[in-house]
Amino acid sequence: MTIPNKHYVKRTQRDYTLGFKLQVVDAIEKGDMTYKQAQSIYGIQGRSTVLTWLRKHGKMDWTTNPRKSTMPKSPRANETPAQKIKRLEQELEDERLRCLLLNRVVDILDAEHGMSLRKKYIAKEQEAFKKRKK
Repeated sequence: MTIPNKHYVKRTQRDYTLGFKLQVVDAIEKGDMTYKQAQSIYGIQGRSTVLTWLRKHGKMDWTTNPRKSTMPKSPRANETPAQKIKRLEQELEDERLRCLLLNRVVDILDAEHGMSLRKKYIAKEQEAFKKRKK
């Protein structure tokens, strides 16, 4: 087995001065660049190196993930069982009405265009199911 001619660059551990770290942190916190852009621009190899600097030396709160903290709490979390049952019954009724409406639309289309959409759809679904089983 031959190994293709690829030049492997050995990763080295670098020590950065405090001034350099503060310069990078300041540029990120001013909004000039993201921390991933700073990694590529300054050639910082570690994935979380800059993020660690931001947590240690930054003035902003970098301890939490902003995506997780901005998610709203579900209003369903405080539901009582009776409220949950009532909500689910309402959702079920809404789905029944939606199903009736869609069936009526398909019936009207069948009547107007003279072809059966249900038969075509069922045949396609059966073929797809058979292909998935193989």
